[in-house]
Amino acid sequence: MNLSRYPKYKASGVEWLGDVPDGWKVVPCRNIVQEQTAKNDDSKCQDYLSLMANVGVLPYAEKGDVGNKKPEDLSKCKIVSRGDFVINSMNYGIGSYGLSNYDGICSPVYIVLKPKNDIVESRFAFRIFECRSFQRFAQSFGNGILEHRSAINWDILKSIGVGLPCLQEQKQILEFLDRETGKIDELVAEQRRLIELLKEKRQAVISHAVTKGLNPHAPMKPSGIEWLGDVPEHWEVMSIKRIVSDPITDGPHETPEFQDEGVPFVSAEAISSGHIDFSKIRGHISAHDNERYSRKYSPIPYDIYMVKSGATTGVTAIVEGRTDFNIWSPLAVIRCGKKSSPYFVLNFMRSRNFLEAVTLNWSFGTQQNIGMDVIGNLACTVPPLPEQTVIVKFLNIELTKLDTLTNEAHRAIDLLQERRTALISAAVTGQIDVRNSLRN
Repeated sequence: MNLSRYPKYKASGVEWLGDVPDGWKVVPCRNIVQEQTAKNDDSKCQDYLSLMANVGVLPYAEKGDVGNKKPEDLSKCKIVSRGDFVINSMNYGIGSYGLSNYDGICSPVYIVLKPKNDIVESRFAFRIFECRSFQRFAQSFGNGILEHRSAINWDILKSIGVGLPCLQEQKQILEFLDRETGKIDELVAEQRRLIELLKEKRQAVISHAVTKGLNPHAPMKPSGIEWLGDVPEHWEVMSIKRIVSDPITDGPHETPEFQDEGVPFVSAEAISSGHIDFSKIRGHISAHDNERYSRKYSPIPYDIYMVKSGATTGVTAIVEGRTDFNIWSPLAVIRCGKKSSPYFVLNFMRSRNFLEAVTLNWSFGTQQNIGMDVIGNLACTVPPLPEQTVIVKFLNIELTKLDTLTNEAHRAIDLLQERRTALISAAVTGQIDVRNSLRN
């Protein structure tokens, strides 16, 4: 798409904005939006609204069990009206903002703004606040250790200058952005659907390989286990506790004293992606605590970890490379014996069949969980060791192909979203003239 610039520009005098089209006004934010500070003093309104990054404003009930909880005392909450613009003062830079399609109340730490509709289209004001260069400039005045988590407030926003075309031109820009971002959003949705299909394909490949094998003509026999079904006749089926070299264990059932440096302490979050991510560790523990905990368990290569409590129950990872860490109680440890390849067992524990068994056997307290004894009693296929090695090699090749396609889809999404962001920024700052594009 070839879009020209406006015929003539003028200096805006605003650092983040630069030059603007000659016919545009430059006004402070307080001229286009007004802060709303009314509180739910009598707690009459019970319709609590939440903000989700890159999603926007939605009823709390639709948010699910993520993020901040609904407060018990609703009297301090701010009143939100349909069409108001809501910003999470702490998370603005990571996409936590949106136009509200609901009447309700929100957290008192949110910024609630009402567009002044006599001079600005509501959604044009929203597009300005959606502009990344505006966000970065606003957050440069915020307070916080992390740049993208710097807290901002209305006192910061109200004096920031913005470019403002006439209402008719605002409508033209919005029409252009609706059309073009709609196209981009559909392409992003296609890539997300592809990622889901690849994820399903990945699990199907794993599940078939570790439960049926690679020989389509192999004679089969009933496993005697409903969730496992038929398996090759020459395979064994054993409980996990019979294929381990050491009893299944876990980390300490106490909260250690965390410190800035020391021995990495790994918990469920660090393996949520299927490998040990040391950037997501729970914290560091002292050498003394590590020595104490190591009397119960100390990592060695090829130990398998399985999350046994919380939202990610059933997720697995394997120890590769470094072993200079320790683990917390949400992780169960499976250390394979001589009859089983750790990577074969890892893939079996990622099969659709095994994950179904985990779901059938977990219990609920304050959260879902599965006991180590229950894990130990779950079945696992045990092909001859040479066949396990062949299956693992096959899966490495096939899963690498699928992972490559998945990574390409993620990269495509990143590029599309960068394009979307750049397009919005260029349009609302007047760096492109979109008026004639509507005739094409």
